[in-house]
Amino acid sequence: MDLRRKLEILADAAKYDASCASSGTEKRDSRDGGLGSTEGMGICHAYAPDGRCISLLKVLLTNACVFDCAYCINRASSNVPRARFTVREIVDLTLDFYRRNYIEGLFLSSGIIRSPDYTMEQLVRVARELRETHGFRGYIHLKTIPDAAPELLAEAGRHADRLSINVELPQPASLKALAPEKDEGAIRLAMAGLRTRIEAAKEARKDAEITRVAMSGGPRAAAPRFAPAGQSTQMIVGADASTDATILGTSANLYGSYRLKRVYFSAYSPIPDAPSVLPPSAPPLVREHRLYQADWLMRFYGFSTSEIVAGGEGGMLDLEVDPKLAWALKHRAIFPLDLNRADRELLLRVPGLGAKTVDRIISSRRVRAVRMADLARLRVPLRKLAPFVTAPDHRPRLGLLDRADLRGLLVPRDGLADRAGILPAGLVARPAQLSLFAAHA
Repeated sequence: MDLRRKLEILADAAKYDASCASSGTEKRDSRDGGLGSTEGMGICHAYAPDGRCISLLKVLLTNACVFDCAYCINRASSNVPRARFTVREIVDLTLDFYRRNYIEGLFLSSGIIRSPDYTMEQLVRVARELRETHGFRGYIHLKTIPDAAPELLAEAGRHADRLSINVELPQPASLKALAPEKDEGAIRLAMAGLRTRIEAAKEARKDAEITRVAMSGGPRAAAPRFAPAGQSTQMIVGADASTDATILGTSANLYGSYRLKRVYFSAYSPIPDAPSVLPPSAPPLVREHRLYQADWLMRFYGFSTSEIVAGGEGGMLDLEVDPKLAWALKHRAIFPLDLNRADRELLLRVPGLGAKTVDRIISSRRVRAVRMADLARLRVPLRKLAPFVTAPDHRPRLGLLDRADLRGLLVPRDGLADRAGILPAGLVARPAQLSLFAAHA
């Protein structure tokens, strides 16, 4: 099989893994030797501050697998074309694509071939050759095999910027039923081992910096490097009967127990010849979207899992509105809040206000009163915000928060914001658009 056909098969097979976006790694460049750089910014179809779109070569080493996970298109019993890259082919592709300015790094995963140790060894060989043989300083994300030997995972962390281990499903019982070869305990144990090594490397870097400062700016002492961008994981949504409350509860546990950078959600996609234990259709894609918004609220807005889920019914998030708005509609008694007096924690709970906007409000109001007109210039979604706040130039209309049809007034119709009875006079409503990066505000 020629290289082009292998790339076609294995790049397509990698599309089901959502956990390839990343950020937060150390900054590196090749001005003192080597090839490539990282800017410490988001990777894989993300945008740097200067507007550049930066991305990863996202492929599998092979889509052959000895495991027979029911939900996986690449399971052992699946009738799909198989392909496998050699270590040399992956290394050459990465370098060639980088030199053509197509990519700034590599996301590499694999089916399990022969054994977990053998597969992990092949993944590590790719990263080691890129780093040590070719001096590659670009971004590398390795999908690790939890059953692999600890020394292989340790070496992976020395070469990769980020490591990830997929928990696959929200509940251990679901994993046992749909992926019997996988061991939830082994996955958790591997995550704990990665956390320990990541934290040890961070502490060693701090100690090295203290030593450098104590030496009055002398040469910095060498510090161990281990996955500076941390670890992440992925859960499939809709392959089992788990509610959103269960999914978010598992996410909160993973963040707290293993200090993960991200938990990614991947909506289940029906596959050919799927076992009867799987649902016949995919969940609504908006469900995945709402889970990401809820995840954002947990990590950056101070919401607990129970508070987020309370916005919906039966343990499921409200698919029609974002989780923060759903929560606010069920807790109208705390509103409206004074933009110039409310503390940060409460302002973060106002629909339409993002964390950066809240920080700007707090900074600005030390100098002068913040008005709705100021928020309009910041492109804040005033339609969503207006019922829940007061300002010198705005008070919600009498009885607005008590109206039974308030939800209907706030939900966009045909993509356009309804300004009747909501927006302050003289402020123009902007089109409302579903956006993964803004709708969580």
